[in-house]
Amino acid sequence: MANSSNCTEADLKPYYAITYTFILIPGLIGNTLALWVFYGYMKETKRAIIFMINLAIADLAQVLSLPLRIFYYLTGTWEFGGGLCLLCFYLKYVNMYASIYFLVCISVRRYLFLLHPFKFSDSKRVWDVYVSIAGWVVVCVGCLPFLLFRLHRDATNTCFVDLPVKQVDLPSSIAMVTVGELVGFVTPLLIILYCSWKTALSLKEKNSASHDLGEKKKALKMILTCALVFLICFAPYHISFPLDFFVKTKKIKRGCVISVFHAVALCLASLNSCVDPIIYYFTTDEFRRRLSRQDLQDSIQLHHLSYVRKHSRDMLQED
Repeated sequence: MANSSNCTEADLKPYYAITYTFILIPGLIGNTLALWVFYGYMKETKRAIIFMINLAIADLAQVLSLPLRIFYYLTGTWEFGGGLCLLCFYLKYVNMYASIYFLVCISVRRYLFLLHPFKFSDSKRVWDVYVSIAGWVVVCVGCLPFLLFRLHRDATNTCFVDLPVKQVDLPSSIAMVTVGELVGFVTPLLIILYCSWKTALSLKEKNSASHDLGEKKKALKMILTCALVFLICFAPYHISFPLDFFVKTKKIKRGCVISVFHAVALCLASLNSCVDPIIYYFTTDEFRRRLSRQDLQDSIQLHHLSYVRKHSRDMLQED
């Protein structure tokens, strides 16, 4: 990365490696368990389960690319080809903005189901599938600029933070950064804050039954947790991103402090991959129940029995 951030680059690579190593195992186990749990409860609940599955898939895709990132930051060289480098680089941003999108979907779904139960209790899950597919398309297309501005023929044996950035004129840079910040962070954050505010107001309604009050508290906890993830994992990145972009495109000189701040923000953004399963556990009753000791034993025994029966049928067919 040939810019003014070179003074800190060598020091930041071990920090990236340590952080991604810390995220790898919890993220892999947590999101694999989450997919297993959600698959078992797909038919039992309508509360944003499709969006949670997509969020876990996005996190798992990011986690699976971490070993290659760790290898690069420890060795300082990339031996796996330019295509795989760009794919891993691209997946990080797809994960981040897919996570933002599905956190918003979860918050909106919980809000609508809670405040308009009769209207949305019978809504078909197929609509959630359509919204998810549309979200993946929008996110994948919207993240292409991250990839296109890093394409460089001279970037041999380098990847990730060392990929050079194509130079862009100042007006175009400001326009792209502004659109990205508004669409990718500010608008989603405002939506989640609005859902939190409206749900909190509904708790003050005097005509709410005790059951409704409990459901509203659960919904508020889920939505506020989504907002907290936004502020901890994604706000620092979206504060540092415009500054770091201008450093990399040489619009800002002497950007060492900005580069360090951006490195910390990038690691916080990746942290959401192992934070999301914790959210599922503490805000979703079905998740906790499925991971309870008795349920876990019953599920393992059921899977084992199914495997034995399938294996026995296959053996009989061969005979």
